[in-house]
Amino acid sequence: MSNAVIQLLVLAGIAIFLILRLKSVLGTREGFEKPPVPARLSDARKSKFEVIEGGPDRDITDHVAEGSDAARALAAMKEAEPSFSVSEFLGGARGAYEMILMAFEKGDLGKVKPFLSEEVYDTFAEVVAARAARGLTVTAEFLGIREVSLQGAEFDPVSREGEVTVRFASELVSAARNAEGEVVEGNPKEVRRQRDVWTFARKMGSNDPNWLLVATGE
Repeated sequence: MSNAVIQLLVLAGIAIFLILRLKSVLGTREGFEKPPVPARLSDARKSKFEVIEGGPDRDITDHVAEGSDAARALAAMKEAEPSFSVSEFLGGARGAYEMILMAFEKGDLGKVKPFLSEEVYDTFAEVVAARAARGLTVTAEFLGIREVSLQGAEFDPVSREGEVTVRFASELVSAARNAEGEVVEGNPKEVRRQRDVWTFARKMGSNDPNWLLVATGE
């Protein structure tokens, strides 16, 4: 027997050995076998991942108690204006609060007048005018908002006007100086904690997206 024939027999034996080893390790597949079916979740585990249709609106219940008067009013606002978002409203209220508060502190109400009801504007303007009559100059620096929370909501289905009351807690530094430059109100080196409860109103579904500040308090 020639060396070439012997080499072929050896290689054939090695190939048969490797095929048998692979079959014992990997198993065999016949035809187009279906992939293994994943194990079914138990009912208890499955319920954790299911979305319950008709459940509470988290955009509302994240801010007020479910079933409360405020929650019902907010839901009615959403029916009147489906694009209305409570979370987005509070984000806008945060920005409006800083803008309006600093305009009031500095006596520059012109740029925020479109966001104030006539009554609120007149009240703010009286305070600003009283300062000017005394010759006072106010310097103020806004440091930030520590709290924004929704306190209540009302909706009139006839007029479609919605009102949302928001509580703010902020920090700022402000001082009023007389004509001689003496500090007569506040302290330019002391942080003042400010708390306000403001009510914003708007006709839901109107083309005007702006909310008006219609009431202020503490």
